[in-house]
Amino acid sequence: MNPLKAIMQQAVMGMGVEQRRITLASENISNADTPGYQRKLLMVEPSPSDQFQQMRVALDQAPGERLYEPSNPMADADGYVTKSNVSLVMEMADMREANRTYEANLNSFQQARTMYRSLLDILRR
Repeated sequence: MNPLKAIMQQAVMGMGVEQRRITLASENISNADTPGYQRKLLMVEPSPSDQFQQMRVALDQAPGERLYEPSNPMADADGYVTKSNVSLVMEMADMREANRTYEANLNSFQQARTMYRSLLDILRR
């Protein structure tokens, strides 16, 4: 396989993973105040062929804070409401990291494309 093409494919796959991480972080942030909401995590696992990665979404099993609010319609039989287990600080840090990694993959793709064009220009001469 062409090494430059392989670099470009890896960069595209990396951008896809980071785009999904950004989407999940945005979803988690938007549901941070939703009682009972569990933070979603992206799990990336290599496939047997090592060319593609399998992505799946898992729920963070960390318990949310329980508050005693017996008048709340979301309260359980004991009068407690379980809040979301989303940390806004953690989600913002994850989003920032995913954004920077996306940009690094984009730069890698652009560099490989530039090298590919240069190679084609040399071969045309």
